Amino acid sequence: METWVTPFEPQPATADVGGRFPSPFDEQAPHALARRAAEQLQAELRAGQVAPGIPAAVLDSREGGKMFGVLVVRGHDGRIGFLRAFSGMLAGRWDVPGFVPPLFDREVRGRLEPEGEAVVKALHARTEAHRASPELVELRAALEAQQARHASERAAMRARHEERRKQRHARRAELTTGNAVRQGLAETPRPPEPATASPDEAARRATLHALDQESRGDKAEARRLDAVQEEERRALAPKLAKLERRLRALERLRRIVSRALMKRLHDTYGVQNARGERRPLRTLFSSGEPPSGAADCAAPKLLAQAFRLGLQPLALAEFWWGAPPPSGGRVSGAFYAACRDKCGPLLPYMMEGLSVAPPRAFAPPAATSEGLSILFEDAWLVVVDKPHDLLSVPGREASLTDSVLTRLRARYPHATGPLLVHRLDLDTSGLLVAALDPRTHATLQRQFLHRTVHKRYVAWLQGLVKGERGTIDFPIRVDLDDRPRQIHDPVHGKPAVTEWHVLERNGERTRVAFFPHTGRTHQLRVHAAHPLGLGAPIVGDRLYGHPGERLLLHAEALSFLHPGTGQPVTFERPAPF
Repeated sequence: METWVTPFEPQPATADVGGRFPSPFDEQAPHALARRAAEQLQAELRAGQVAPGIPAAVLDSREGGKMFGVLVVRGHDGRIGFLRAFSGMLAGRWDVPGFVPPLFDREVRGRLEPEGEAVVKALHARTEAHRASPELVELRAALEAQQARHASERAAMRARHEERRKQRHARRAELTTGNAVRQGLAETPRPPEPATASPDEAARRATLHALDQESRGDKAEARRLDAVQEEERRALAPKLAKLERRLRALERLRRIVSRALMKRLHDTYGVQNARGERRPLRTLFSSGEPPSGAADCAAPKLLAQAFRLGLQPLALAEFWWGAPPPSGGRVSGAFYAACRDKCGPLLPYMMEGLSVAPPRAFAPPAATSEGLSILFEDAWLVVVDKPHDLLSVPGREASLTDSVLTRLRARYPHATGPLLVHRLDLDTSGLLVAALDPRTHATLQRQFLHRTVHKRYVAWLQGLVKGERGTIDFPIRVDLDDRPRQIHDPVHGKPAVTEWHVLERNGERTRVAFFPHTGRTHQLRVHAAHPLGLGAPIVGDRLYGHPGERLLLHAEALSFLHPGTGQPVTFERPAPF
């Protein structure tokens, strides 16, 4: 047996091997043999040793977690075992005893990388030195102070002008009203106005003229202030703009050199497929620029080594081990399909020559009934107790038509409008509200939009939660490379806020009540699992934890104003777990 291969003991039966190679993009559980291999590697990691000199504790440090992979293979002697790999580097090393090597040409990369990285680092140092230069820092601070002072001066002037405008308006109204009253007191037709105005009228006209002059004076003051501030800006802005242009030029040069180095590094990767054909890595990506880390994932490393050694690939599995990444979306010990961003264009080419089964997408189990559990109904709305594993609305695939919405339309054929006011995840059970007409639907949606609907969820979490109550507040967005998972993104994420408090503790589990203030996709699941949240995934969470019989998350209470009566109503249905 090859030294790279860990043989199974005892050897699996022929019937356990199967026929076609399972797709690495499967969203369902990995092949039984791949799971067996992964569990053996996980046991070694759990024992505290990755390899000689590399303790498993390095994977528990911040950003230390790693994707590992195993590839079940048949050797030249017919025996079955598995190869092991990790994504990227491990403890700063490409080569770790017991794990397959990277794909790139070591000799070429060894000549190219040190010199190229030195140039990039030098450019980075020049850029950062310019960014931190006293002149640039002082000018930025001066411009910021100038902008703040200018804004304060304009605000103070606008406040003075607004107060004077109100006083002028009141004075004009007083003069106009007084004049009208005096004219109205005359019961007989007044004689023609004399050529010379009366003293009162002359005073009134003089006052109105003074008010007009004051208004023109305010406008003139505003023009003078604008001119003074513009002159001050012209004295400072060009100096700063020159330094900013220099900084942008350095950053642009660094990007150009980095991109050129990356292209040369990508050219050190020659990718082989099962037929023995080879292609440069960059030709496998339509843009010609593979994403960072392409071909360094565990799956391509494993297949490449199997092809080098002439081994027959049988099954593949990848799992995460250690601390989750900063964005979340990974939990230690859980299995994941191959990534679409880096491996999507790469693995299909590498598997050419193998008999590969089509990828198995996640499919909800068949419905056990066709009805709906109705908690409340009247002429305006319906409150449904949705079971887990039933979609809120039909899925994109033609086979995923059964849903709460489908069943509602069948039960209420005369209802109009969109019906469902909000949704629950496929895996989540609990209360859903449907409106039987468009007006009711719009009224309820406004309440959800303005966050006047109060929701309470209950969940069992896998882990001991620290503290008794609190608020989780960090933004999330969809993972574009791994839909439908959501990840933490402080830049592009949407706000997500959840209150929580502990209801019960039982062994290694914690029962928690959630009160979401926003309604982001998978919000409670992400807030439970992510280290910035509770750091304990919901039991049975196939996306953010470990799959189980069901996701132990239930929407148990809803409170809102009834759109027909205007009265507050509350509906409750205790969790079935």
